[in-house]
Amino acid sequence: MPEFNAVEYINTPHWQESRLGMDRIRELMQRLGNPQEKLKFVHVAGTNGKGSTCAYLSSILKEAGYKTGLFTSPYIQEFNERIRVNGENISDDELRQATLTVKEAADAMSDHPTEFELMTAVALVHFASVACDICIMEVGMGGRLDSTNVIPAPEACVIAPIALDHCEILGDTIAQIAGEKAGIIKEGSPVISAFQEPEAAEVITAVAKEKGCSLQFTRREDIADELTVFTDYVSFSWKDLKGLRTTLLGSYQPHNAALALQTARVLVGRGWEITEEHMRAGVANATWPGRFEVLCKKPTVVVDGAHNPQGAESLMESIYRVFPGQMPVFVIGVLADKDYHEMLNAVLQSGMVRNLVCVQPPNPRALPVVELAKELRELQMDHLGYDLMDPYMAGSIDEGLRVAMQMAGKSGLIVAFGSLYSIGEIKESIANMGL
Repeated sequence: MPEFNAVEYINTPHWQESRLGMDRIRELMQRLGNPQEKLKFVHVAGTNGKGSTCAYLSSILKEAGYKTGLFTSPYIQEFNERIRVNGENISDDELRQATLTVKEAADAMSDHPTEFELMTAVALVHFASVACDICIMEVGMGGRLDSTNVIPAPEACVIAPIALDHCEILGDTIAQIAGEKAGIIKEGSPVISAFQEPEAAEVITAVAKEKGCSLQFTRREDIADELTVFTDYVSFSWKDLKGLRTTLLGSYQPHNAALALQTARVLVGRGWEITEEHMRAGVANATWPGRFEVLCKKPTVVVDGAHNPQGAESLMESIYRVFPGQMPVFVIGVLADKDYHEMLNAVLQSGMVRNLVCVQPPNPRALPVVELAKELRELQMDHLGYDLMDPYMAGSIDEGLRVAMQMAGKSGLIVAFGSLYSIGEIKESIANMGL
């Protein structure tokens, strides 16, 4: 009899769907003995930067000596990346054992849990089995009805920057989406939020007040105006912490680090032993693949997970900061249900485009390259009155990268972005080229 395959079970097409709601996950956790009740948490919601914030927090808590669980999504190269303890992926055997435990409970339910609900349960079962001191849980979608919201009142509720995304499910205004994200706020838990648009800040403030929770917003002015950017790290200051370093090069990363540092200080106030040295080392040692990550040089290839207009704007700012004066060849692949029109607008309006290569992400929701190229041509006509660059339509991500390298030359810059789902193939392709 073949060995049980945990990934195949979790990804069974029959329940690989998005169905928000708390009934299934609550029943599932009850059948499992409510392992979440044995754990401490930091719960992180938001639209942009929540994964990086989780990475910084996990690294800071690990430096402080705590056994730290980390649950994030999606994965970049390996399914096991979604569940980590002290920076190490769950092993295949641990994943198999935890999934078998969850499977027995889930298969007995009349309304079978979804893929993400199964994944959440597997993470919580594993974290309890290895006795994590604290777990960082990244929301999958929204917050109020997300399966991660099954956890008890966390040590801190963290809300990264909110923007329009998943509008068909979460609402089509910033205020509506903020209401869903703020659904993670629970009585007794302090709330730490990134700087938000006024509509989002108003909602978060109202929910925190209703729940009787303290609330702190990070402030842009607390981060040094002059950031020193190198090709290997960024040096910045936050409040009284001068000369912080991060190897995450995106222009937005000091702001994500600030949200994590503010949260760390809140945790100190709740009795967690975290020193300034732990914070500095945690920020310096944090890693988060696929976020303005330099994969190789000659040519320089950067991959970024930007998949909405705000992410694309931040990406353009990062290119301007880290590679001033350079005109990248962009390798673009997007999902059809994203606001790709405004994403592409941000790229074309930057005035930094050398050439364009269209690819298709490995996802059923991917926008075909023919439609992507058509959109790029139409946007160029709108902006310039003529089609300056005829986008290349690649038959695969590997082909797209190879064509982009010919366009860029050895001294050029290639920036691949548009979907987190493309990053694994991009990194694999670069590795296969021996670069």
